[in-house]
Amino acid sequence: MAAFFALICTLIISFLVTRIGAVALSLTGMAQDSARFQAKSAYTGVGFTTSESEQVVDHPVRRRILSTLMTLGNVGIAVVIASMMGTFATVATNDKDVFYRVVLLSGVLASLWAIGTRRWFDQGIESLISYALRRWTHLDVHDYVSLLHLADGFVVFEICVNEGDWVCEKTLAEAMLSAEGVLVLGIHRANGKYIGSPNGNTQVHVEDVLTVYGPRFRLEEIDLRQQGYQGDTAHKTAMLDQQKSEAEIENDTEAQ
Repeated sequence: MAAFFALICTLIISFLVTRIGAVALSLTGMAQDSARFQAKSAYTGVGFTTSESEQVVDHPVRRRILSTLMTLGNVGIAVVIASMMGTFATVATNDKDVFYRVVLLSGVLASLWAIGTRRWFDQGIESLISYALRRWTHLDVHDYVSLLHLADGFVVFEICVNEGDWVCEKTLAEAMLSAEGVLVLGIHRANGKYIGSPNGNTQVHVEDVLTVYGPRFRLEEIDLRQQGYQGDTAHKTAMLDQQKSEAEIENDTEAQ
C-alpha cells in the first residue's frame, strides 16, 4: 500500500511541477501552448523541435526553468516506474485489490485533469510564479501578452514580404504604417540579419519578414495588400479609419 500512495503523491507532484514550469515559461514571453509543450517535454525528456529549442537556449531564464524540470523529471519518472511495479506486483494474485487500485488511480488522474482545466488554478499558479521570478531572479521577466495588451483584437504578427506587395521596396517613412495604427517592431532580412526597432529610413525588401503590432484585421489586410491604385487607396482609407478611431478615443477621454 505504501508504494501505491507513493505513486499517487508522485503523480500529483509531477502534475504541479509541469504546470508551474509551463506558467513560468509563459511569463518569459512564450506562447502558452508552446510553454506547456516545452515544460512537458523537459520533464519527460522527450526533446524539443529545433526552432523552439533555439528560443529556449538563447534565454537564460528559460534555460534555468527547463534545466530544473529535466532534473526533477529524471527523479519523478524513476519513482513512478518503481511505484507502479511495487503497487501492482504485490497484488497480482488478488484481482479485487487490483481493480480497486486501478479505479482509485483513474479517479486521481481524472481529478488532476479536472483541476488542470480550471482557470482559477492557472491564475493562482501564475501569480505565485510571477512573484517568485521577480523576487529571486535579476533578469527582466514579463508577461508580454499583458504588456502589449494582446487583447481586443491587438496582436503581434509576421508579414512575409513578396514581390508586388504594397510595402515592398518602400521605406518605413514612405509606407507610413504608423498612421494606420501599426508599429513595426523588427525586420528579419533574408540573409539572417535582424533589425530591431527600425527607423523611417529602413527599406523593406523582398523576402523580408516584418514583425508588426496592431489590430489583427489591419495587419491581415496589409499582408494581402498589393502595389498599385487599389493598394494606395486601401492605405488612405486605413489612415482615415485610424484618425477617426483616435478622435473617438480622445472624445471619450474628454467626456470622462
